[in-house]
Amino acid sequence: MHLEPLATVRVELAPGLDVGPTPGGRRRVFPIAGGSFTGRAFSGTVLPGGADWQLVQPDGTAVIDTRYMLRTGDGALVYIQTRGFRHGPPEILERLATGEPVDPAAYYFRLSLRFETAAPVYAWLARTIAVATARREPSAVVYDAYTLT
Repeated sequence: MHLEPLATVRVELAPGLDVGPTPGGRRRVFPIAGGSFTGRAFSGTVLPGGADWQLVQPDGTAVIDTRYMLRTGDGALVYIQTRGFRHGPPEILERLATGEPVDPAAYYFRLSLRFETAAPVYAWLARTIAVATARREPSAVVYDAYTLT
């Protein structure tokens, strides 16, 4: 198996909503305000709308569940869903929560990606396993996505 670079994705986030404790964990919702993605196979914009419907476990682990839309440079719409985990030492997670810059090597933030599209030129995305390594910035999540070949 080999990882082939797919794209670097920058997802701009609006201020989050803290729903509070639920049976599955503390529910937080971060609306997606926009962004961009660039890669050899496709590039374009992250459309506003969608959100990260994350659950935070008692140990601080964030269970990531995003759903949003991409518009490629040639106008195709691509639905993307990411799932994953972000966790690390409590002091690192606290620094992230306050918007302080943190070296991504200090915490774990990994995603799996799933795509849907009606555009024939991008149909291969729906048949491809993709993963990513991510980092949290004060108002965005940036991740480097790879296909598993």
